Amino acid sequence: MTNNALNSYGTFITLEGGEGAGKTTQIARLKTRLEALGKKVVITREPGGSVGAEAIRTLLVEGDTHRWDALTEAMLLFAARRDHVEKLIAPALARGEWVISDRFFDSSYAYQGYGQGLELSKLDELRKLSIGELKPDVTFILDLPVDVGLKRAAVEQRYERMGTAFHEKLRQGFLTLAKAESGRIKVVDAGQAVEAVENAIFQHISSFI
Repeated sequence: MTNNALNSYGTFITLEGGEGAGKTTQIARLKTRLEALGKKVVITREPGGSVGAEAIRTLLVEGDTHRWDALTEAMLLFAARRDHVEKLIAPALARGEWVISDRFFDSSYAYQGYGQGLELSKLDELRKLSIGELKPDVTFILDLPVDVGLKRAAVEQRYERMGTAFHEKLRQGFLTLAKAESGRIKVVDAGQAVEAVENAIFQHISSFI
């Protein structure tokens, strides 16, 4: 577990990756396995997860691809993230529950930082201001070639329309984050069979049980 007071009792897991990587499927499978072991599991997502954050989500996933510049978009995301942590994540962790989130702050570094060119120092500032030192206990990056992921993506929203070059920067950004923080971030080959991905994730999770 992390040493952050918000995360003293529960376990916080996040899944990251490009579009179409299969995060939703794997989160559902992980929830089923944990509940079979008697764990109380809360599933959530970003942007979103709380009433206020879901309202901001609409602003981010709809509209023209150039609707926001990178800094404005990051500010909106961290505003949503703060509400998400305060209203849902922190209370669940304090109750000793397992929280599994489809995306968290690593996505901001990948999308707005590596993908859109925003200085990482600005993201550091926004992160510290909005959520302090809270980090997931473990983060899984489901890695997949960009062309495969975009074909898999079921719904074409604003981010899916940003083009192959953007999504390649995004993928490389996630892999860079994993190298920089290998203790927390685990890369999983999302091109494997669904069951193989599930087992790879659960193998890492078992150390927290």
